[in-house]
Amino acid sequence: MTDKEVKGAGDNPEMVLLGKKSGKASLLDSGEDFEMLDDDIDDNPPPLEDAGGGKKTKTEEPAEDQNTGTSAPLDEWMDMLGNGQLKKKVLQVGNGPDSRPTKGQNVMIHLKTSLADGTLIEEQPELSFTLGDGDVIQALDLTVQLMEMREKALVQANAKYAYGALGSLAPDVPPNAALALEVQLLDATEAPDLELLSPQERIALAGQKRERGNVYYQRADYAFAVNSYGIALQVTESSSKVDISPEEEEELMDVKVKCLNNMAAAQLKLDHYEAALRSCVSVLAHQPDNIKALFRKGKVLALQGEYAEAIKILKRALKLEPSNKTIHAELSKLVKKHSEQKGAEQAMYKKMLGNPASGSSGMQKHQARSSWVVSWKWLFGATAVAIGGVALSVVIAARN
Repeated sequence: MTDKEVKGAGDNPEMVLLGKKSGKASLLDSGEDFEMLDDDIDDNPPPLEDAGGGKKTKTEEPAEDQNTGTSAPLDEWMDMLGNGQLKKKVLQVGNGPDSRPTKGQNVMIHLKTSLADGTLIEEQPELSFTLGDGDVIQALDLTVQLMEMREKALVQANAKYAYGALGSLAPDVPPNAALALEVQLLDATEAPDLELLSPQERIALAGQKRERGNVYYQRADYAFAVNSYGIALQVTESSSKVDISPEEEEELMDVKVKCLNNMAAAQLKLDHYEAALRSCVSVLAHQPDNIKALFRKGKVLALQGEYAEAIKILKRALKLEPSNKTIHAELSKLVKKHSEQKGAEQAMYKKMLGNPASGSSGMQKHQARSSWVVSWKWLFGATAVAIGGVALSVVIAARN
């Protein structure tokens, strides 16, 4: 990795200062993983996104075909998405359509960022990022795909494709601000082969992608967060043709576990329960006593109605960390819900089957009554026979 690579959120002021701008405490625990308290304790648990299945969030693509074989007209505004919210005007023609970069390549651009009124925010002579990975705002990711090498263009971007409702402190962008971007494409190179990266380069690259996912998570762009975490996981899981030490393997595993844990949190926000469960199970396969994975697994099971199993998982987490108030609160809530569920099920069974207890009691009473009647009938018959026998004896004796 070079110094020109896009910074990870650990060094990214947008990441560091976002919590201050919104007036809320950071969702990150020492910049590594999301706190459970603000993220997970909730009477109406939040939703999940799927890295492979479940609901998909459609990624908007430029309306223009990248392979039209013609250059964009000079000084003419093009509506890139057909909604009027992202427009591009060519200021300087490039080297032709064949020189356009493709997704996955590392590109370098000269960028001037201004507000819609022309106020200059910042200028970056050599900004590098991986095209299509979500390393930069959407306006840049979408626009650069349609630029030719050495082309210079002016881009008008609605806040939706820039810094959104939150804005940013670095660069200093107000909330809901439209931007004017002056972009020139300087270079495009193939991304390095992951198998040939040194272990430290892989660790750094995976960390950058994960931190970018954290930025998206804090902005509530959960689908983009899942995408960044997924890219980071690909880096950590790729095979390597370079020797790696046990310590470096441990570092890669640490990044992987953090990605999976944070991915589960984002998936919960998007209602993709099965995907979140898979993420938690993957964490626990590597770290069986990971508190956050246990907690989130318990939450997913509860959301799926598996209260008994969820309670079992949360009790295990609480045993590992008895002072955790968040787990205490969630466990108490689930125990109450489970009790209510069992009560409702018992009431339903009684309604379906009637009142077995009263029926049994009635049958016992009927059997007792029948037994009493039989006993008296037998006694009456025996007495009658006895009296008849005595009378017969008296008659016979009288005749004799």
